[in-house]
Amino acid sequence: MYLTIKETAEFLELPEEYIETLVHHNKIKTVYDGEQILINKNQFQSHLEQMEKYRAMIQDYLSEPIPEDPDVKDED
Repeated sequence: MYLTIKETAEFLELPEEYIETLVHHNKIKTVYDGEQILINKNQFQSHLEQMEKYRAMIQDYLSEPIPEDPDVKDED
């Protein structure tokens, strides 16, 4: 499935200007149909998988309870 630059930016949750920069620096494979630049959606699959792993890792880290400090002395 092919997307426009705007649709790609929404799909990847990135600014449209950033996607345009990537296109102009040939970091993203594109097709020009005579009217607009089209981007194949499937080329971002590994990027999205990595982002999901990273989000899960961060969520696990943030939900981990803070361990008791063994150096804390009870003054009671």
